Amino acid sequence: MKDFKPTEYILQNVAGGRKFKDTGWTLDDPQCSSDSPSLVRALYAKRQIEIGDDSLGLYKFADWLPVGRILRGSSAPVTYKSEGLADKLGLENLWITFSGYWPAKGANMTTCSFKETEAYVVCGRMSPDEKRVLVVASAGNTARAFAKVCSDNNIPLLLSVPEENIGALWFDTPLNDCVKLICPRNGGDYFDAIHLSNLALQSSKFIAEGGCKNVARRDGMSTTVLSAVTAIGRIPDYYFQAVGSGTGAIAAWEANMRFIEDGRFGDNKMRLIVSQNVPFLPMYEAWKADSRAMLPYDDDQARADAETIDAKVLSNRRPPWGVRGGLYDALKDTNGDVMAVTNEELRAACKLFEETEGVDIYSAAGVATSSLIKSVKAGMIDKSATIMLNITGGGERHFREELKAKGGELHYLKPSYVFPLDPSPDKVVEVVEGLF
Repeated sequence: MKDFKPTEYILQNVAGGRKFKDTGWTLDDPQCSSDSPSLVRALYAKRQIEIGDDSLGLYKFADWLPVGRILRGSSAPVTYKSEGLADKLGLENLWITFSGYWPAKGANMTTCSFKETEAYVVCGRMSPDEKRVLVVASAGNTARAFAKVCSDNNIPLLLSVPEENIGALWFDTPLNDCVKLICPRNGGDYFDAIHLSNLALQSSKFIAEGGCKNVARRDGMSTTVLSAVTAIGRIPDYYFQAVGSGTGAIAAWEANMRFIEDGRFGDNKMRLIVSQNVPFLPMYEAWKADSRAMLPYDDDQARADAETIDAKVLSNRRPPWGVRGGLYDALKDTNGDVMAVTNEELRAACKLFEETEGVDIYSAAGVATSSLIKSVKAGMIDKSATIMLNITGGGERHFREELKAKGGELHYLKPSYVFPLDPSPDKVVEVVEGLF
């Protein structure tokens, strides 16, 4: 959009409080000691958010997004008051924030995942003059979102995704050739994909997306809370979400603090209730041990556990847990909790959600729904409390059926190269440089 003015903001070191300017792609405070790592946050010039027109898609929340441009094709999360699931659970104020494909509700994310919120903001933060290739490691959904956004907007992208997860890389149209995919071979997991992407980043031709350290990723994900609070008219009492890295929950906590400063939506802190899929439980175990440091987790056992869980997007072995401003701090500050959900429980929750709300949801969203169900059954929640359930992906079955009815078909991104689990760094650099 030609008349769009870049959002005004500065950055702040969470641990030390130092404020400084964003030089364009700042991921860390350059004056922060490596002995005491800390996230940085965006501090926006507008203390009170003004919501733009729906035609802006996700960018209607641009006041609190670190973006310099608007990209085409975005859709914002949609929040509505539940009737079906709320009635089933006996809840008076259950609000569902849905990110996915559900046109009847106004949700039009064609990748069917809230990872689109990350991709549109991260890419909107990038300068149009950036010559380096963006590198993103993913367990699946994030890669699909970044591939769509970069393909639609002609932004060069290198994806690193475990080979056994590439079935998640489906699209309704063929991708632009600016998007390339590399994989660690079968048997590898998300951590192996991250390792492979880090080797690629040894080449000066590439730039790291940054994961949780990128304020654009977190603030993009925070649009789920921006949607909920502005729809409800107040900050919720409880927030439910499944977590892989925990970045979305950190983003929710940060958005909550912005709303408190806004002053129009209350001053309470949502109690963050996050959940993981049994048996992959590194954050659950650390939380129950009240440990800022992650507990030892054997690599082979972690890979085996990641293969076992239905919600494979939740299989991050190195989440931003103990870093200052990370999930451990968010849970402590909000009196939060971490729950564990089995495959059987999440499957039952997915089924119940579709029966009561009318749309299919992903396994990760089933984990969050199950944790809500378990909390209610255990009497942990006041049934009159205002609850936000973050449904982070859904509507894929409806999307596929609609595409088929139109005579369309899915297109899959195939890897340009599959690497062994312990690849030669020089070989990785040689291969990826040759792709662009």
